[in-house]
Amino acid sequence: MATKLPLNHASLYSTLLLILLTLSESQTILKKFSIKEATLHDLQLAFKQKQLTYRQLVEFYLQEISRLNPNLNAVIEVNPDALYQADKADYERMAKGAPASLSVLHGITVLLKDKIGTKDMLNTTAGSFALLGSVVPRDSRVVAKLRNASAIILGKASLNEWASFRSFNAPAGWRAIGGQGKNPYVLSATPCGSSSGSAISVAANLVAVSLGTETDGSILCPASFNSVVGIKPAVGLTSRGGVIPVTPRQDTIGPICRAVSDAVYALDAIVGFDYKDQATKEASKYIPRGGYKQFLKTYGLIGKRLGIVRNPLFTTGSGSLQIQAFESHFQTLRNKGAVFINNLEIAHIDIILNFTLSGEAIPSVAEFKLALNSDLKDLVVSPVRALADVIAFNRTFSDLEMIEEFPEDIFLAAEATNGIGDNEKAALLNLSRLSRDGFEKLLWEKKLDALVTPGFDVASVLAIGGFPGINVPAGYDKKGVPFGITFSGLKGSEPKLIEIAYGFEQATKVRKPPTFQPF
Repeated sequence: MATKLPLNHASLYSTLLLILLTLSESQTILKKFSIKEATLHDLQLAFKQKQLTYRQLVEFYLQEISRLNPNLNAVIEVNPDALYQADKADYERMAKGAPASLSVLHGITVLLKDKIGTKDMLNTTAGSFALLGSVVPRDSRVVAKLRNASAIILGKASLNEWASFRSFNAPAGWRAIGGQGKNPYVLSATPCGSSSGSAISVAANLVAVSLGTETDGSILCPASFNSVVGIKPAVGLTSRGGVIPVTPRQDTIGPICRAVSDAVYALDAIVGFDYKDQATKEASKYIPRGGYKQFLKTYGLIGKRLGIVRNPLFTTGSGSLQIQAFESHFQTLRNKGAVFINNLEIAHIDIILNFTLSGEAIPSVAEFKLALNSDLKDLVVSPVRALADVIAFNRTFSDLEMIEEFPEDIFLAAEATNGIGDNEKAALLNLSRLSRDGFEKLLWEKKLDALVTPGFDVASVLAIGGFPGINVPAGYDKKGVPFGITFSGLKGSEPKLIEIAYGFEQATKVRKPPTFQPF
């Protein structure tokens, strides 16, 4: 394996500078075709019509990263092999001569949340200096699938350090490596997390496709605040093999894109069984023959039964721009054939939405320690081999002021656990009961195809049961900060959710490019 590059601001921009020095005739062709806001269908058509090459696509994104990333902090590291991969894809397209035989993701750039492992020149750090220079034993399973589809790994996207599982005090989008990620619509607004960089990058047109991970809201929330589409698949639909864990009980990997169709194409590429992740054995039975792209139907809303839980998922303040927008969206959905069942209730919803009261925290910290220790032991090279080593590393090498500002309260709570004992088992039983008697019972009894909720507020409801959700852009507040709408359902409901989300997107066309407002 090639020697890893040191990862810091100097190396990132020196790498970019070296790559940018190779750029040549891109600008002439790019005047004929605009990459900004282009869908995968647009890009593939441009490739087919020879308006664009894969190299020019990569060059464009590298230029945009060089221009915008110093303010956005969305990309931790770019892949020094990206242009080589692009040239290889260009050669393959020319050699095959039959574009229909190529994957939709052939030559398409992808940024990975920096906890998704790659066996290449890129680091996998979870945003922490403790993992800088570590070497993973193999590509993560989702990355292997992307490579099989001939996608180009452009680099690693920023995230909340350790996927928000280090400290309750750290702001959304913050990590030790690279600092604070910024919302491209309103720079002072939250980008949310933990897949913040994945959402920022797609929203700001630094890449076409990104992958994020979600344990509890980490795809749905940044998708909502950055006006992009995020698919949180049911747990096990995508493999967690080679991905730095929080808790395997709730962790899932999903795509973040600017359009529902793009996210679905990416989802098709990464789902499937992995013998290293037993959760995929059960979940893979839900994958439809022919994949998920067949559910991109403009008439998919007809007859869909959609439930609304207003309390406490919808605020009732009169004159609220968001509420007005949602009421308008509901009418649009009705006009497209959807049926609404209004004013529903999820049993014990107030408890479910509280990380502590629900008991979600108790097993999560214990599972985190077990899963992380196992993951670190599997690394070929690493400065740390267990959670205790990470804590010690931070105490030794971190700035004291930073430790005081962002104390390692979650780390310390996890390190104090000793496996899955009676308290953890009792909490797990309670979570199962809350999910069974709440979300699951409601959808079964009311025969709902999906629940419709604002933003990401339903995230904890989906997290404890491992259920899927799709967030789609729904509007912008008075300051220009985006907000989304989430469609969620039971395990195996991804086809229906895609029909609903795609139908909503096509009927509303809400998304607009970012404005980079300072306030």
